[in-house]
Amino acid sequence: MQEEESVVEGKGWKMVKRDESENRREVGLAEAIERYGRKRSYSNENMMEGIEAIPGLVTNTPPRKKAKSYPPPPINTMNTAAPPSPLPSPHGSPPPESIWPSAPPSGHSSPQPQAQAPIQPDLSLTTLMALPSLLSHFSSLPPPLQSHVLLTFLRHSPLSVLRTLHSVLTPTLARDFLTLLPPELVSLILSFLPFPDLARASRVSKAWRAIIDSDPVLWRDLLKSTRIWFGHDSETAFSDAIMARRRRQGLPAPNSLPLPHPYKILFKSRHLTRTRWVTNQDPKRLTFPAHGRSVVTCLIFSHGRIISASDDHSIHVYSPVTGTLIRSLDGHDGGVWALAATKNTLVSGSTDRTVRIWDLETGRCTHVFGGHTSTVRCLAIVKPEWIDYENEHGIIVREKWPKRPLIVTGSRDHSLRVWTLPRPGDEEYRCYGADDTEIDPSEEDVEDNPYHKLHLEGHDHAVRALAARGRTLVSGSYDCTVRIWDIITGDCKWVLVGHTQKVYSVVLDINRNLACSGSMDGTVRVWNLSTGQCQHVLAGHTSLVGLLGLSPSYLVSAAADSTLRVWDPDTGELRHTLAAHSGAITCFQHDEFKVLSGSDGTLKMWDIRDGTQVRDLLTGIVGVWQVVFEGRWCVAASNRMDSTVLDVWDFGNDEDEDWEGEPPGGLYDEESDYDDEEDDLDRAQAEVDAMDQDLEGVPSDAEFADADQDQDLGASDDDDPVDLRSTAWRGVPYDAETSTRASTSREPSAAHSRHRSSARTKSHRESQPVPPSVAGPSDPQLRMLPAVDETPTRPRTRNVGHRRRWQP
Repeated sequence: MQEEESVVEGKGWKMVKRDESENRREVGLAEAIERYGRKRSYSNENMMEGIEAIPGLVTNTPPRKKAKSYPPPPINTMNTAAPPSPLPSPHGSPPPESIWPSAPPSGHSSPQPQAQAPIQPDLSLTTLMALPSLLSHFSSLPPPLQSHVLLTFLRHSPLSVLRTLHSVLTPTLARDFLTLLPPELVSLILSFLPFPDLARASRVSKAWRAIIDSDPVLWRDLLKSTRIWFGHDSETAFSDAIMARRRRQGLPAPNSLPLPHPYKILFKSRHLTRTRWVTNQDPKRLTFPAHGRSVVTCLIFSHGRIISASDDHSIHVYSPVTGTLIRSLDGHDGGVWALAATKNTLVSGSTDRTVRIWDLETGRCTHVFGGHTSTVRCLAIVKPEWIDYENEHGIIVREKWPKRPLIVTGSRDHSLRVWTLPRPGDEEYRCYGADDTEIDPSEEDVEDNPYHKLHLEGHDHAVRALAARGRTLVSGSYDCTVRIWDIITGDCKWVLVGHTQKVYSVVLDINRNLACSGSMDGTVRVWNLSTGQCQHVLAGHTSLVGLLGLSPSYLVSAAADSTLRVWDPDTGELRHTLAAHSGAITCFQHDEFKVLSGSDGTLKMWDIRDGTQVRDLLTGIVGVWQVVFEGRWCVAASNRMDSTVLDVWDFGNDEDEDWEGEPPGGLYDEESDYDDEEDDLDRAQAEVDAMDQDLEGVPSDAEFADADQDQDLGASDDDDPVDLRSTAWRGVPYDAETSTRASTSREPSAAHSRHRSSARTKSHRESQPVPPSVAGPSDPQLRMLPAVDETPTRPRTRNVGHRRRWQP
């Protein structure tokens, strides 16, 4: 027998010499693997770390003899064709030199690859041609044997090959647990992450971003845990507005990523509002002149536009980015004292006693409404919204009111009027004398106006403030009373008595079913709209309370005593007194984080949660006329160096483009105001039916004439009426018929035909007199209202006999 040569070996490796015998028998792959498995002894020391032993293999094998066959030559994988594989090509991996070196696959150090002779072309070709049959045979092996074959190959692979396999197998074997778990568990897991970690997790993959952004429970809980969930339907209103905007824009687009839930957008917006206004110590600022030297009487921010009105008879529209004057709306013959906007429609009221409707896209005045006989001092646009309403059967139902947008105007002529807001494209209407300065527009017969709905009478002095939502209208007057109206039927539901001097401001909260009023007597009263009772008398101011603001958590009052007070609207508790001004508060606005107030040449910012002053935005000026903010924008109108200027601050950064502001009062402009499935005639008929549901009859001609028998006693806005405190309280029953009247006009049809028709009603049924409200600990009786001809500020009424008719 030929003597075996010694085996060359080293630490961790052995080299088997070739069998030089020429008589070699060819064996197949299966037989070779079986022989190799029998010869190879697997011990725990020689196993790869982390690899379990293969069941079914015999470990007690005889000692290994010298190998008789040639080792398989290495296969060059470059420029070779292989069958399709789900794994990426190893050549796409970075070179081994750029990869962090990994530990060898076994407990022993791997041998360094030896320089080998080039593979012969015929051998490479033979190997590649045999590869399909090898793969087919490998696929037919049982899984334990497949593992054995792969482990064998890996144990004989150099480190560079193992690194390549690691870079390929690691992403392939990874599992995305967020996409595999049920949504409830995913939401629970993510709820433990703070906001910065959620923001980073949403960048991992598109799937993670879609999961995180679209989880409403996650963002709702995050809003609550960070104390920026305010309740009282403020979050629902924001969500509805975002969804309405997406429906109008046709979002999301097909084959696109899911859009984030509105709660996620709301969280980002409130988070930015809470942080940017405090941390951004140097916001972008733009200052430009406006309205010459005139007083800015109204200032609103709507759809990225600054709209200002002045006592110089003009209305200006500016860009907040550049300060450019976009449009000047000219047409009023007197100072403009009331503004309201919705989408591209602007409504204005003036001392010229007219109400004008403007198209903000073109700058045209499309409608002019006459009928008031004195200054239009306040107005509001009432949008359709879902409310809880008690129907004629006494059942609380949830309905959408009004059926289409309305305009409510209050005037110094002691009355209010309700109009239908014209839609874009509706037939234009201009009242009698609208384009003739020598003709009094109060001579207009409102029965000729197809947009006029109701004439609400009952106040015996100028109407100074109003607020309206749904079907509810609240009006405050210089007659020291607050009245609650149904703007659909014209009924006066409550006369709220308690203030001893003029009422200057009112706010309405339909979610709490409350109304608040501020008066010259220095008090703020909170009224229950269900019972007509005074729930709280908020005392503390020592002078006129001229301004009120209401948010989900705070009621803020501003007075001429140079202070602002923050109240709890539910309990009436005083939370903070903001005292740093030295003069009467001329303007303010607040939200759930801050208060901005203007007075005595300064504009201050306060933290509403702790009552501390944050900073001064303006100093060293003559006076601040108006201030308004929304989202990242803040606009103030002030007098400086004998001229009127507008200051605009941008508290956002370049990456804050999707910062969504919440408008004051939660009144959004995204919902559709009309049902596209109904035609004009159906809408008109539905509105007529709704307004006529409680009408009881038509008064006589004598009652028609009574409305036009008042004397002409015109007065300016600064006139002080007789002291109503001297009026005696009298225990007389409330006469609904004589003290309150509501006159209605027809609803315009699709063609807006001009035929005359009218219906006037009593505002109260005689069988159900309105009970007086309770103010304070005692129960004061309603005072006798003075006769109309005794009030010194009653403006003149139109002369029916000398009226000129408007011709279309």
